[in-house]
Amino acid sequence: MAARTWDVLVVGGGVTGCSAAWHLAGYGAEVLLLEQFDLNTQASGRNAGSLHGQIQHGSFLEFGDEWGRAFLPALLFLHRSLDIWRGLGERLSTDLEVSLNGGLLIAETADQMRDIERKVAIERSAGVESDLLDRQDLAKVAPYVSSRMVGAQLSRVEGKANPMLAAPALARAAIGRGAHIQVNTKVLGLDWGNGVFTAITSTGKVTARRVVLVTGNSLNRFASLWGRPLPIMDDPAQVGATEPMAPMVHHLVYYAGGQLTFKQAKAGTLLIGGGWSSDIDPSTGVTRVNPANLVANMRVALRVVPSLAGVRLIRTWSGAGLATPDLSPIIARLGPPGLVVGVYPHMGLTAGPLLGRVLAQLALDRPSEVDLTPFAPDRF
Repeated sequence: MAARTWDVLVVGGGVTGCSAAWHLAGYGAEVLLLEQFDLNTQASGRNAGSLHGQIQHGSFLEFGDEWGRAFLPALLFLHRSLDIWRGLGERLSTDLEVSLNGGLLIAETADQMRDIERKVAIERSAGVESDLLDRQDLAKVAPYVSSRMVGAQLSRVEGKANPMLAAPALARAAIGRGAHIQVNTKVLGLDWGNGVFTAITSTGKVTARRVVLVTGNSLNRFASLWGRPLPIMDDPAQVGATEPMAPMVHHLVYYAGGQLTFKQAKAGTLLIGGGWSSDIDPSTGVTRVNPANLVANMRVALRVVPSLAGVRLIRTWSGAGLATPDLSPIIARLGPPGLVVGVYPHMGLTAGPLLGRVLAQLALDRPSEVDLTPFAPDRF
């Protein structure tokens, strides 16, 4: 590897990195992707598979209307990526188990409905349409929901995908276009000089004219190249999965009264989450399920869907999520010429197909299809 100088080195083998490699190879670049572990073993493969298309209600309640309006560019980024998700499985010749039947944000009280209506008004100002459902409408759309729930927002474009399938399928497609992918290779250091980047890895040196960094939580390991750490914080989360059930849930479901998301996988399993924190070992970065938060998560799920009381939870897992102060992405050229970075907090699976394409455009000095001004790191 040392004798060859690649056009572009991609560091990170999640859905965004694999998307970037696929698009870079499609643009004719000679691409090498390096992943410290195996593909898709970190955030991209450890989430519950939600495809988001609305302002997250908990964040809206915490930060307020002004934040919601400022978040609209990031929301529209998600919608552009959802457009890619619609046909991505066909393009990759893989069933990614994508379903975009919509998302339900369920309210239990009139006050919660008023909060939802404020959020919907902000979303509509950007052209993102939703329907407001009363109790009768909700009962028709989701008859499994508790009768104490009074209404909901029905987002027209939300849903789910199988997070275990997308990144590997993108990687196979990238290889089919001529990209090279090497796993179990950690980048120990990254230097720049004379117009070339040199990566010191656990298997030797790699040189490249351009670099795409999509390493998520560990992005600041390379901060010396651009001068100061980016404001990226660990925000590990956890998910629970039930035994397979008959088809019941056809939407991505949220609850306005607490932390909850759930959706039903193709195999019948109900995936229950909502951003409940897992534990993280600060010395190793390894995450593990927090039992108290798991119990609390299931308690909220039972409040919304009482019939789950007889269903067994058969699996739980944790993942290394991340956040930025305003919950919007960081997408930019940084430091030496040819270096680009990208991270989308909390909803990186949804954003990944588009984020990879935009980063490929930046790396090759092509015009970005998205206005990246709202995502520049100098906003902090």
